[in-house]
Amino acid sequence: MTAVIDKVAWICIRDQRVLVARSRGKELYYLPGGKRESGESDTDTLVREVAEELSVRIKRETVSYIGVFTAEANGKADGIQVKMSCYSAEYEGELQAAAEIEEWAWFSYDERDRVSEVSRVILEKLHELELLS
Repeated sequence: MTAVIDKVAWICIRDQRVLVARSRGKELYYLPGGKRESGESDTDTLVREVAEELSVRIKRETVSYIGVFTAEANGKADGIQVKMSCYSAEYEGELQAAAEIEEWAWFSYDERDRVSEVSRVILEKLHELELLS
């Protein structure tokens, strides 16, 4: 049986670039978000994780489902997959790295080699939809 890490992620696109974050001590970037806590909905998880990581408030009324993407988990044993449920949403506040996040950036499609495997799958799809330059 394949182990699956179930996560929720925020896809935020500006000027055909997608927002990514990098944790302290890590090399790869990923889409902001994380694992659900007990009893949380996807929206609850998205709001909490983005506030914790980037110090902004997701506007709940703007949350829109994009899709689910799966890939091998980086830095885990072979066969462990990450399943990422992705949502777009508007936000309020100023983006600031917080908690375990060392930095955030806006990446184009050409920078996809700097992101986690599941994030790369997502960037491929966003490029195919002509949302990333």
